[in-house]
Amino acid sequence: MKIEVWSDYVCPFCYIGKRELENAIEKTGFQDQVDIELKSYQLSPDSPATSEESIYEVLAKKYGTTIEQVKAQTAGIIDRAATLGLNYQYENMKPANTFKAHRLAKYAESVGKGAEMSERLLQAYFIENQEIGLTDILVGLGVEIGLERQAVEDVLNDGSFADEVLSDIQEASQIGIRGVPFFVFNGKYAISGAQPGEVFENAVRQVAQEDGLRPSLKMMGQEGIGTCTDGKCEL
Repeated sequence: MKIEVWSDYVCPFCYIGKRELENAIEKTGFQDQVDIELKSYQLSPDSPATSEESIYEVLAKKYGTTIEQVKAQTAGIIDRAATLGLNYQYENMKPANTFKAHRLAKYAESVGKGAEMSERLLQAYFIENQEIGLTDILVGLGVEIGLERQAVEDVLNDGSFADEVLSDIQEASQIGIRGVPFFVFNGKYAISGAQPGEVFENAVRQVAQEDGLRPSLKMMGQEGIGTCTDGKCEL
């Protein structure tokens, strides 16, 4: 089963949706039979790399409201994230341009660490309030997940993987994606937004049934106790 996921690293519902999908895959038992392809998307491509303004100040200006009203509106998002073990820290969060972060994630994917990089970027932004629009911050995050420092610096400084990021964004436009997160299952079914876990579970089960997939067995008890294998028995 293939699941394509369009998201942005400054989108609060993208982290929530990511976790809901992961939980659904685990609950349904198809974790070894799902290929997740992460796709780039930018909610605010014109944002500066960093800013002295808080995210509350930026949102208040954007929507023509007060900081107090923005805080009240985001309280529900914070509570929803907490139910999934995500401790969002909005007070010190700042806006960021995510194009470099997406390029870094594409490079990480090319060396088999795409999932780790995306998780680390989301955690860095929403929980640790790191400024993921800055090159030095991104280099540090890349090194943390096991990428080579020089390779990361080269990628971020020479514009590598920009075409791949832009291709994802263009594809999103072509298929009518206007917001993220956006999930496409086997190129046939779509889920828009961070829907409740049950929605993801039902989607996974339906696609798995169509593909003829069976969930993996869930082991109970301690593996290997009282077992005979190849003529040898263990107590």
